[in-house]
Amino acid sequence: MGRNDKERKINKRTFVLFIAWFLIASGVYMAVSHTIKWTKGYMAVEQTSASEDVTSLEPGNDIHQGDGSSLYSEQPSEGQEIGSISIPKLEISISVFEGTAEAQLEKGVGHFSGSVLPGENNNSVLSGHRDTVFRRLGEVDEGDVIIVETSAGEFTYRVKKIRIVDADDRTVIVPKPEASLTVTTCYPFTYIGDAPERYVLFGELIGSKTGNEVET
Repeated sequence: MGRNDKERKINKRTFVLFIAWFLIASGVYMAVSHTIKWTKGYMAVEQTSASEDVTSLEPGNDIHQGDGSSLYSEQPSEGQEIGSISIPKLEISISVFEGTAEAQLEKGVGHFSGSVLPGENNNSVLSGHRDTVFRRLGEVDEGDVIIVETSAGEFTYRVKKIRIVDADDRTVIVPKPEASLTVTTCYPFTYIGDAPERYVLFGELIGSKTGNEVET
């Protein structure tokens, strides 16, 4: 074997080793990055008690339909924590942040800024990752309740409908004639990569406590 052949063989081996180490390093980086994001989202879910009293959650109790005026003195800024969402059936409570960018979804549930704030007339849209904060969302059934607490009060919604739609389906954020809540996450829950669909819960406001009605 000539000298040039040996050099080519060495160069080829060096190139292969470089590619192998590059792929290993990339894989480790992606795994660590994903683990950190998953941990942040997982830790954002706070366990609550299943014994929470829901006797006051029947339609018509403490209902405030409002006259179209805002319940909030000012709009929250991007990334600001605006409250929490609780699902009694799952015994969890999760912080809600303004905006649905990755920075917000890593920490909890995001409020779609193009929708009204929770409790107001129209459609309030909340989103979260399927593998962290909303990993058990599929256990929620029609008729179950969802409670959102903000600076304006405590708002209780009953799940009226559950749908699975395409990822680019914009009908989930359309205006509603009454105070409503739309909760979305990617679907299927166990899908690896960018999921092709969205899992959507639609809720109607059945009870609210605002101002002095909220216990402190």
